[in-house]
Amino acid sequence: MLVPLMLLALVACDGSKPLIKQPEKREPVFPVADRPVATIVSSRWSTEEARDRVKEAERVMDRADIRLGMTVADIGAGEGYYTIRLAQRVGRDGRVLAEDIVAGVRDALAERVARERLDTVSVKLGEPDDPKLPAASFDRVLMIHMYHEIAQPYAFLWRLRPALKAGGLVVVVDADRPTQNHGTPPSLLQCEFAAVGYTQVASAEMPGTGAYLATFRAEGARPEPKAIRACRIDG
Repeated sequence: MLVPLMLLALVACDGSKPLIKQPEKREPVFPVADRPVATIVSSRWSTEEARDRVKEAERVMDRADIRLGMTVADIGAGEGYYTIRLAQRVGRDGRVLAEDIVAGVRDALAERVARERLDTVSVKLGEPDDPKLPAASFDRVLMIHMYHEIAQPYAFLWRLRPALKAGGLVVVVDADRPTQNHGTPPSLLQCEFAAVGYTQVASAEMPGTGAYLATFRAEGARPEPKAIRACRIDG
């Protein structure tokens, strides 16, 4: 009986089948957002010249308290209007990560960054439900005129949370109108952030732009995806 037993042992160890079955990794399930989603119509929200005339970037960065030496993420960076100006604001000791979910837009921005020799800027490709940011890395995460394009806000915000440093803020600029009209009502924005464990720090209108700016801080433990409840909107 010794030979058959040895053969069984060899078969078990030949690598064709794992000796220990690994549990299947299950992706977390998030609630579906109860709101329309705006389509991405352009990587350019407005011309850079028009935005500079009203000092848009300067005012947003002032309100967001972005300073020298900070590390900032520009989500939905598009052609890089904020990316370029953020790099100037944080200086040589700061860092900017520009992210977009459209490969062609990402590539064009990477070319611009290289052309302008912005050594403190990196460019990467994200996913619609995951910004794919490194953990504990950012003092500020900016989402400018793009939040209404996020189809899965709860998954996105949940995966964004670990990227913030202690005391880090998420800064959202959007128009006060329905999401299908390329805006986000402030009450809906606050509700969706709160559902994932963020507290609103401040909110203010941006005169002359038709938009508002809101900042959020992650507080407490990140909720389990199954515990997140979708916000409901009227109509």
